[in-house]
Amino acid sequence: MSLPEQALSLLQSIFGYEHFRGRQAEIVAHVAGGGDALVLMPTGGGKSLCFQIPALLRDGCAVVVSPLIALMQDQVEGLHQLGIDAAFLNSTQTLDETREVERRFMAGTLKLLYVAPERLLTPRFLGLLESGPVSLFAIDEAHCVSQWGHDFRPEYIGLSLLHERFPQVPRIALTATADAATRAEIVQRLALEDAAQFVSSFDRPNIRYRIVEKDNARKQLLAFIEREHEGDAGIVYCLSRKRVEDTAQFLCDNGIAALPYHAGMAAELRARNQQRFLREDGIVMVATIAFGMGIDKPDVRFVAHIDLPKSLEGYYQETGRAGRDGLPSSAWLAYGLNDVMQLKEMIEGGQAPGAQKQVERQKLNAMLGLAETVACRRQVILNYFGEASQPCGNCDNCLTPPKTWDATEAARKALSCVFRTGQRFGAGHIIDVLLGKSTDKVKQHFHDQVSTFGIGSDLSEAGWRSVLRQLLAAGFLQTEPEFGGLQLTDTARPLLRGELALHLRGLPEKTRDKRGSDKKRSPASLDIAPADEALWQALRSKRRALADEQGVPAYLIFTDATLKAMLDARPSSLDEMAHISGVGAQKLERYGDAFLGVLNV
Repeated sequence: MSLPEQALSLLQSIFGYEHFRGRQAEIVAHVAGGGDALVLMPTGGGKSLCFQIPALLRDGCAVVVSPLIALMQDQVEGLHQLGIDAAFLNSTQTLDETREVERRFMAGTLKLLYVAPERLLTPRFLGLLESGPVSLFAIDEAHCVSQWGHDFRPEYIGLSLLHERFPQVPRIALTATADAATRAEIVQRLALEDAAQFVSSFDRPNIRYRIVEKDNARKQLLAFIEREHEGDAGIVYCLSRKRVEDTAQFLCDNGIAALPYHAGMAAELRARNQQRFLREDGIVMVATIAFGMGIDKPDVRFVAHIDLPKSLEGYYQETGRAGRDGLPSSAWLAYGLNDVMQLKEMIEGGQAPGAQKQVERQKLNAMLGLAETVACRRQVILNYFGEASQPCGNCDNCLTPPKTWDATEAARKALSCVFRTGQRFGAGHIIDVLLGKSTDKVKQHFHDQVSTFGIGSDLSEAGWRSVLRQLLAAGFLQTEPEFGGLQLTDTARPLLRGELALHLRGLPEKTRDKRGSDKKRSPASLDIAPADEALWQALRSKRRALADEQGVPAYLIFTDATLKAMLDARPSSLDEMAHISGVGAQKLERYGDAFLGVLNV
């Protein structure tokens, strides 16, 4: 049997999938044949199979480098569910547990060993590798090597040592998020100049992207969850720890099962909340970006941001944690003027070197471009990663094309007001002057006497916030580093002089709170017919019971996508069950009869 035939046989018999997806077959054949590879594949695209199947095909044990100590146990348990002998080594283990894993490695009984980079680089572990059978090195989350990236891990830089010490062992570096500059940095830092590069499409067609004008973000978030994702698992990202705590409490007070997660919490509580999110159904995790990398939970139905991410890479990676199972999911973002000002101030007021600040500005500008675009959101995202595409038909701009308006005159009024008041005041004060409000601050600075006082009465406060936000995002205004006041940029001059016309997104309508009305139960997003809902819940209950017996997350038994396939196909025998996607030989033997018992009541 040829190598590709062996690989396909393992895919079908162990993992329960009929065919490889995308470039998986190419990657598996290349690495199994001893070649180095850099793999860029979106979350949910099946990256793990790209090193797990070569590990089974090659003699020895594959060493998987992962920064995710808290998740290693679940990753290894997932392999045990498939009948694969795997283990992990990290700082949570006792000395006796460590020695037992090392003994199994030396005996050649392990096929995959997960290890954190800081453990791998110790003399003890390197000595173990030199005396044991290593089939390949898999470096997961390879973007962590990028010094200016959002997930930088200093210990990843030391992984170039693998090429020096073990030149004959193939290496595969994998990531879901890397623009061209980050890819080049991965290649250089991990000495992968001769590696084959496999860049898959970055498209996640099952995710619907939506960005809304911020108007009480917490209430908007609650309405979104209640209307479209009641009872679903989801992740809500916030910029600050306090906002995480307040938002989680707000959701709990309104009947949503929400938990907080941020780096300021006690490690034990963080770990407990993470375990609940992974093991229980319908938990909403409210978190800073400290949460999420490597989360394998496939049935996260939505990712929401109530603060603007700092980069488009970060946004793509965070939203990519929704819908790993390929079923319909949502990426929802509330975005407003304060987001733009706050992030620009953070960059300009920070202590980073000038070159790094420039990179951060470019990354933020790309994110602002996505937030403000009137074109297809997916096209903007894919274009950022160098991929051409057609309008998707599954983002807010495609489904409800936004209106634009000639904002040339409004923009000139706003820019003139910033100039006339001295280019040192924030947006709220500028809007007060434009609207002709004689506040104490306006009178104190004699701004009720400038020529722009009251010239903006044709727009509402919300309208002017929208105009200023878009002028900031487009680079006509900038924030003054020390106090955050608005200043004109050089690009504002042609607009002020009337040499340039400007069209902006339509002005915001008053946000309507539809809580309690037009609710859509979450199974509808998975196309569960009303007549099938009782059976769907029975399948989920059986899965939950089997998972609880073993103390593992429910998705390690079967994913929602596999349960949905069972529901649609209604297998009546083990032979028929064996043809369901995601049901391999080991799981068929362990769980086939239990689920047939539910399906054939």
